Amino acid sequence: MAEARGSLVDRIFTAVRAALLRGLLFFSLAAAVLLALSSPASAAEPRVLAVEFENDVNPVTQDYLNDAIGRANREGYSAVVILMDTPGGLSEAMRQIVKKELESRIPVIVYVSPDGSRAASAGVWIGQAADILAMAPQTNLGSSTPISIGGEDIQKDLRRKVVNDAAAQLRALAQSHGRNVKWADDAVRKASNLTADEALRMNVIDVVAPTLAALLTKIDGRKTVPKGFVLRTAGAEIDTVKMGLWKRILDTIIDPNIIALLLSLGVLGIVVELWNPGLIFPATFGVVSLIVGFWGLQVLPISWAWLLLMLFAFAFWIAELFVGFSHGALSLAGAVCFVFGSLLLFEPAGSAYQVSLPVVLSVAAVFSLFFFVAVAKVIAVRLSSWSTNISAES
Repeated sequence: MAEARGSLVDRIFTAVRAALLRGLLFFSLAAAVLLALSSPASAAEPRVLAVEFENDVNPVTQDYLNDAIGRANREGYSAVVILMDTPGGLSEAMRQIVKKELESRIPVIVYVSPDGSRAASAGVWIGQAADILAMAPQTNLGSSTPISIGGEDIQKDLRRKVVNDAAAQLRALAQSHGRNVKWADDAVRKASNLTADEALRMNVIDVVAPTLAALLTKIDGRKTVPKGFVLRTAGAEIDTVKMGLWKRILDTIIDPNIIALLLSLGVLGIVVELWNPGLIFPATFGVVSLIVGFWGLQVLPISWAWLLLMLFAFAFWIAELFVGFSHGALSLAGAVCFVFGSLLLFEPAGSAYQVSLPVVLSVAAVFSLFFFVAVAKVIAVRLSSWSTNISAES
């Protein structure tokens, strides 16, 4: 009797185990099917985000590039390609772009193209930070020697510190990506510049390709250094990104010439409103111009000492209007202060961000002429009033 009961229990446990095994097998198969169905389309059909970058490196273009790299990461692209043509730009903006490249969880490819393009100065850092650095046949890169805020060679002691720091940074990027460390050092210390073929032969870049499609085919299957990405780019669907209208407007506004004009027009608008209260439009235009101009000053590195000199220039011009008897001395002082202040205002931004001398001289001449004519009219009105009063008393 006991044996019969034991046999029955064994049969029950055997049936339960078989049912559990079948259930587990079914669950495993179902999970595998669901994973296959839910895998991203990029696994079957690679997608690449191509970002057009034909600008200098500044805070606005930094936001544009970093946003594009972030989008490519979020949306599961197989890679992001920066189509680069840049003369360089601001070092702090460049560092932020390099950080974003190094943090990327997908491959970042820098492609200096189309033919005739260049990756100069800060562009070299951005290129060396990429997982793949490629060039079109008729392009060049290099000339990464730091220059002073005025465009000249930096003074001896400071130059040594700046150059050594920059050279170490670029060498580190080149070494970590398996590229030519010596040339990276020469690019900083000797402003070395290479064509595409020279750069490929010297292991400064990874690929030379005539078109983006050819590049994606060439690099397919490569394993990148140091992140170890295996590239899947052959026949990839290419989505192209261009800088939007708003970014282009902001990029235009931070032109030092535009900023100087906006500040000048802003002051002029407010002065006209003070001189003729109730017109409203000059004040509105002046306030808007000043706000936009000050935004530009916030974005670009400036010298506060030279900004103060520009403020003195505006103060002299306004004082000329209300004093009226300086015989043009205040207008001349304002013009001199404005010229020197404008030319040196953007010293910390480097030689690429300097106000044009013809623009400065033109604005100074127009303002001085305006206030001279205005003061002449004020004096004429006052003299006429005095003559009338004297005639009436006689």
